[in-house]
Amino acid sequence: QVQLVESGGGLVQAGGSLRLSCAASGRTSSSYSMGWFRQAPGKEREFVAGISRSGGTTYYADSVKGRFTISRDNAKNTVYLQMNSVKPEDTAVYYCAVKRLGAGDSYYYQNAYVYWGPGTQVTVSS
Repeated sequence: QVQLVESGGGLVQAGGSLRLSCAASGRTSSSYSMGWFRQAPGKEREFVAGISRSGGTTYYADSVKGRFTISRDNAKNTVYLQMNSVKPEDTAVYYCAVKRLGAGDSYYYQNAYVYWGPGTQVTVSS
């Protein structure tokens, strides 16, 4: 099992920034591909960003390209989501997740992930 805990959420003004962190524990003898998803009230959970095991390849939803950056520090078993120029529509609970082995480049799909954190709330005010 892998346990994930998100942190860094909170209230931020539109145009501001936040950095979310996802700390992994448990089976961390090797790195895992990771993703960030979010879910707003009344909406389905959606893909935000993904990152390969080494951090050399990243993926982004069109809605966040140019504004959000995913990164990782494998020595700290931590994945980050830097959120810049945030908009009210970014308001959601943000979840990090571990991508399952053998899923290839299917970073965009929820069923490619096997472990999920409990989420952290991000609220953007206008």
